[in-house]
Amino acid sequence: MKLYYFPPSPNTRKVHAVAIHLQLPIDLRLVDLQKGEQHHPEFVQLNPTGRTPVLQDGDFILWESTAIMQYLASQVPNSLWSEDPKIRADIMRWQSWQLAHWYSVCQPLQFENFVKALLQLGEPDPQVVQQASDRFHKEASVLNNHLANREYLVNNTLTLADFSVASDLTYAIPARFPLENYQHIQAWYGRIEQLPAWQQTAPRG
Repeated sequence: MKLYYFPPSPNTRKVHAVAIHLQLPIDLRLVDLQKGEQHHPEFVQLNPTGRTPVLQDGDFILWESTAIMQYLASQVPNSLWSEDPKIRADIMRWQSWQLAHWYSVCQPLQFENFVKALLQLGEPDPQVVQQASDRFHKEASVLNNHLANREYLVNNTLTLADFSVASDLTYAIPARFPLENYQHIQAWYGRIEQLPAWQQTAPRG
């Protein structure tokens, strides 16, 4: 299987980490977004949206990180993507929450407080930061309360849900996410950070 990826991307990270965790043989193909390689015709042919990651398994082409994670976890027996329909639905619930809600509050803070400085795009917009922070607290409270008596998000076991939700915290420190009052999120993410697969996919300075 070939994985077209861009290592600094949180969406790439969660897919790559799952592949490493499951010890799946993956042929990594770098797509350098900073050089615009996602717009090259040969890549757009694989993914018309021009985004990473993309998985190629023979003639089967799959894009969208959540779908790729589920496909990878279907290749070998594991507990990341349970065969139990209720547990699997719960995993998908948290993956859906990440896509619809968590990402939408993390991404603006990441862009304003981290990406802008990285790309020299000017100072953070205080109004955008304030609005994103308000929304962040609403979603973070949900996540924090859920983790109050749990080691992991679903079935007290590491699953794809944890990889999905954790990916948006990749740049939490440089993006200045307001996580100070969310001890359960911090403790849970600390556990994720101990995973060899998470350490191996950490962005390089």
